[in-house]
Amino acid sequence: MDTSKLSAALAPYQLRSCLISSEARLVFEHYRETGTAGELAKINSCTKSILSALVCIAMQKGLLPQPETLLAEFYPRLRQDRDPRKAAITLEHLLTMSAGFNWTEFGGRNSFPRMTRSENWIDFVLEQPLSHNPGEHMEYNSGVSQLLAALLAEGTGLPVARFAESELFGPLGFEQYEWEQDPQGIHTGGFGLRLRPVHLLRFGQLYLQRGQWESRQLIAPELVDRSTQTAILAEAPRRGGYAWHWWTDSYTHSGDAAAKTELQYYYARGYGGQFIYVLPKQETVVVLTQDHRGKQKRAADVFRESVLPILTAT
Repeated sequence: MDTSKLSAALAPYQLRSCLISSEARLVFEHYRETGTAGELAKINSCTKSILSALVCIAMQKGLLPQPETLLAEFYPRLRQDRDPRKAAITLEHLLTMSAGFNWTEFGGRNSFPRMTRSENWIDFVLEQPLSHNPGEHMEYNSGVSQLLAALLAEGTGLPVARFAESELFGPLGFEQYEWEQDPQGIHTGGFGLRLRPVHLLRFGQLYLQRGQWESRQLIAPELVDRSTQTAILAEAPRRGGYAWHWWTDSYTHSGDAAAKTELQYYYARGYGGQFIYVLPKQETVVVLTQDHRGKQKRAADVFRESVLPILTAT
């Protein structure tokens, strides 16, 4: 990889940070300001992928049931709901954002902002009407992430952050973090976590290594694989697919003999330009963070427009 060419390509974006590891070795590290490396910053919806990891760990430990389990096992009220389809929602439907709730994430009556202004976020989500049958359509929904966080706390008997410290943050060496909570004290499942850029890189590396960190298998390889495979196509205008709180996509580029090669990858995505990209075949992890400074408004395209062409150059 031509690092000088990459630095030049990234310069117009005014990124807060960009870290790239290849074959478990840090090969590129950029911070806009010298203090950024040690600062905690919001990762927004990248929190969802951290939550996915914690759910996988809880499942493998038998603290949460299998993904096919009905949500009504935890919330029996769903069996008495006016809409009988709610009784068919499973944990996997929550993980793939396909529970069917009529939800407009950033506006309207059924939305993330209205949830955060309610007295009980879990009740707010469960009371929302369905617009689709469970499993047939993806609708981005931080409310279902909060349901998963609540189930995780109930299943483990620990606050979500405490479980994370024991099973994920501690082993990965996350010395500091901050995590918001809802009015009932449940840590936010869809946002609200603050980490350092290097923490995001380690988390991505854990997934690249199929759940193994140093001598410990933190997440079972089969759960890493299942949780990062496309389960449902993303809703427009987003591209690619969705897995268990991970996005999936592909990139076509020319090989050595001008043959087209499709590169598969998956990634965590947070509002405002926070990303963790995992490229298994390339043994590469890319972290991008941004904070709205400058006039660059196309953070979601930085990876495909400026990073991937250089990573795949021959």
